[in-house]
Amino acid sequence: MFKLAHLSDIHLGPLPDLSLRELASKRVTGFVNWHRNRSRTMFGDVLTRLVNDMKGQCPDHVAVTGDLVNLATRQEITAARLWLESLGSAQDVSLVPGNHDAYVPGALKRVSHEWHAYMIGDNPLTAIERAFPYLRVRGNVALFGVSSAEATAPFLATGTFRRGQAIALARLLESCRSTGHFRVVMIHHPPVIGAAAWSKRLIGKQLFSKLIREIGADLVLHGHTHLDTLHWLPGPDGTMVPVVGVPSASQSAGAEKPAARYNLFEIEGEPHRWTLTQRERGERPDGSGIDWIRERVIERAGRLIDIRPHVDAPQAQMET
Repeated sequence: MFKLAHLSDIHLGPLPDLSLRELASKRVTGFVNWHRNRSRTMFGDVLTRLVNDMKGQCPDHVAVTGDLVNLATRQEITAARLWLESLGSAQDVSLVPGNHDAYVPGALKRVSHEWHAYMIGDNPLTAIERAFPYLRVRGNVALFGVSSAEATAPFLATGTFRRGQAIALARLLESCRSTGHFRVVMIHHPPVIGAAAWSKRLIGKQLFSKLIREIGADLVLHGHTHLDTLHWLPGPDGTMVPVVGVPSASQSAGAEKPAARYNLFEIEGEPHRWTLTQRERGERPDGSGIDWIRERVIERAGRLIDIRPHVDAPQAQMET
C-alpha cells in the first residue's frame, strides 16, 4: 500500500514588513485582504498541529498543491523554503505553485529558484528544458506536477493551462499508462467547469479535460478553492477520474470556509484494478483538535463507498 498525503493553500503568515515600493503593485490589494480577513482566520498554530498530525500518519509521499505564500515577497519565499524543508525532504515532498506564489511579475521565477528541489522531476535533463510538467515515480505511483500559476491583474486569481504543457503532459501520462503506474496529476486551480468563480477560474480547463478523456489518469489533486470537493472527469473506456480539492491547511475553525484539513490517500492493487481510499483528517468544527473527518473508497466507475461520511460535505460533481 502507498500512502499519499495532500496539503494545499498554506498561506504562511504573518506578513513581513513591506516597503512602499513593494506595495506599489497588486500587493496592496492582497495586503488589505490579509489584514481585513486572513490574519484573523489563517494565522496561528493550526498549520503546525495539522502538519504534526499528518507526519504521525507516516505517509510515503506528500503532495502540496500551491499557495505557500500570500504576496510573494522575497522574505515570504525564503520562509516558505524553510517551511518546506521542515515538512520533509525534496525526495518525499512534491510541490506545484499557486497563484499567490506568482502574485506579481518575477515572483514565479524567484519561487522556481528557491523551491526548485521540490518542483523537479526525476529526469534532470527534462528539468533543464522546461520546469513543468514534471514526473516523479515513487514505487507504483507516478506524480505529475503541472503549473497553472501566473501573475494576474488586481482582483483576478486566474490560472492557465496552455497547449505546450498539455502536449508534454500527454506524453508523460501515456508513458506511465504503458508501464502500469497509478497516475496522480497535481495542479493548483481546479480543472473543472464551475469549480471556481470566473475571476479565479482555470483558463484552458477544456484542454485539460480533453487530455484526461483521451489518455486518462487515476487521480487529480488541486487546491485554490479552500474547499473539500470531489468532481469527476471522464476518462478513456468509460472510466471516471476523481478530481479532489482540499481546504486550506491554515484555516482556523469557525470561519466561512472549512477548517484546516489534509487528505490521506491509500493506493493498493495493480494496473486497472487499483483501490483508492480517501481519508480526511482536520480541525474539528469547534477548534478542539485534529480528528477524522471522512473516509471513503473512490471507484474508477465514478462510485463512492462511504466508510465514515461527513454530513456537511458538498456533493460529488461530474464534468460534462
